[in-house]
Amino acid sequence: MPIEIGQQIPDVPVSVMVDGAPTATTSHELLGSGKVVLFAVPGAFTPGCSKVHLPGYAQQADAIAGKGVDRIACISVNDTFVMDAWGEAHGVNDSITMIADGDAAFTEATGLEVQIPGAGLGRRSQRYAMVLQDGVVQDLMLEDDGLSVLNSTAECVLEKL
Repeated sequence: MPIEIGQQIPDVPVSVMVDGAPTATTSHELLGSGKVVLFAVPGAFTPGCSKVHLPGYAQQADAIAGKGVDRIACISVNDTFVMDAWGEAHGVNDSITMIADGDAAFTEATGLEVQIPGAGLGRRSQRYAMVLQDGVVQDLMLEDDGLSVLNSTAECVLEKL
């Protein structure tokens, strides 16, 4: 069952890049306090993720923060090096926390997993956006097919905030 509005996010291991080194942390540490916008992508450097999803959040980061959001975070079933390089390639700097869910622990625990064997991606995260308050899901914007870039864009999040 997918995570639902009103539920606490899982507290599982994830990783971020800190001073050029992959650093283990937890989803609760990164996402469990304050108002957080979390968006998930099936894969860094893939077309929908790189042409629409991440750039939209990068462009709207100030507007989202202006709505009282303490952190914007992007999570994907990729390794820390890929997530860091992808963030750098799109110039997200400190505006978006790039979270590696390398073992799909968060994705699995939220029930938002998808298999994409045809593209050679295998087990990945569905595309979605969440608004969290102190680690509790306040809003969940799922894509109907798990992959489109329609319901979970930065513009959709701004409308919900």
